[in-house]
Amino acid sequence: MTRIIVLIKDIPDLNEIKIDPSTRRPIVDMAKRRLNDLDKRALETAIRVKETSGAEVITLSMGDDRTKTCVLEALAMGADAAYIINDPRLRGMDAYVTSSVLSSAVRKIGSFAMIIAGELSLDSMGSQVGPRVAELLDLVQITYVRELKFEAGKFIAVRDLEDLDEVVEVEPPLLVTVAREINEPRIPSLMNIMKAKRKPVTEWNAEVLGLNFDELKISSKVEVLEVQVPEVRRKRIVIKADKVEEAVVKLLSALTTEGVLEK
Repeated sequence: MTRIIVLIKDIPDLNEIKIDPSTRRPIVDMAKRRLNDLDKRALETAIRVKETSGAEVITLSMGDDRTKTCVLEALAMGADAAYIINDPRLRGMDAYVTSSVLSSAVRKIGSFAMIIAGELSLDSMGSQVGPRVAELLDLVQITYVRELKFEAGKFIAVRDLEDLDEVVEVEPPLLVTVAREINEPRIPSLMNIMKAKRKPVTEWNAEVLGLNFDELKISSKVEVLEVQVPEVRRKRIVIKADKVEEAVVKLLSALTTEGVLEK
């Protein structure tokens, strides 16, 4: 076992996102940022493999200055080092560009036994970055993993395929994406939080990775024009009746008329 690379992403805390009532657009700038939950579970998985089989665990993410706070949490959990691709020009790019940048960073980091990530991020829910990175690096990939262990030089994974489980054995190197059921991430101790501040954090930009920003921009496949929450309007229908039975009949009739209930 040499190295495990964990792809992590910091996202806005969904509980703190406000909506502008005049535009119906989410206001995310003021929301706190936190590690994507599924990526934390991927990190926990990597740390458990490290504890049983021995490995260096490093995290890799794209972000900005605020990402450093979330990376400290990952280091406190047990990661040994962190790499952040911090380049303002890369923000807002689609999953294709993100995957290309992360793949270039992995090549620069060097040899590894496994890349691991959450199956999706809770802000965009695209489920694309992990599989795209695997394709760009020509790696075997195992997705929707809910159990993972390393034995006799092989990774043994149990995949959640909804109506059945699939057991897969793969020799490294490989890429894994994990499902929520795989574990519950640990809570770092105060001592580990203090130690995290002394662990190495390396920042790179596009030039350090040998990437041409103009070429990346051209290769972007998706442009997000606008994000709005659905408009919700209440019809304010009031059911009036002298008796409960009569009110129930009127309510059922109204729900049927609106198509909520079938006739």
